[in-house]
Amino acid sequence: QVQVMESGGGLVQAGKSLRLYCNCTERVASVTRMAWYRQAAGKQRELVASVTSDGTTALSDSVKGRFTISRGNVKNTVLVYMNSLKPEDTAVYYCYALCNGMEYWGKGTLVTVSS
Repeated sequence: QVQVMESGGGLVQAGKSLRLYCNCTERVASVTRMAWYRQAAGKQRELVASVTSDGTTALSDSVKGRFTISRGNVKNTVLVYMNSLKPEDTAVYYCYALCNGMEYWGKGTLVTVSS
């Protein structure tokens, strides 16, 4: 059974950094896209960053210049490096994987940025 596992959330002060890590547990799967979404309290889930199997990346305008997404050294993993965090980055961050043509979501990891 395919699972998407996230780690790396936590509480940080504004201006600090965090790294989020996600892996799709099915090593033999064809993962064509992995991404991070976030959902703040009272708001809709939004795309933060994505990376495709050919390495193409995309970032939302709200995080450009501060966040970086990259594939990990281990197959079917993705990391997002979040720098210069702001209180408005506070949200539950969800990892998404398009794996063998099916969509999978992680359970989410909370990122809280204090001012």
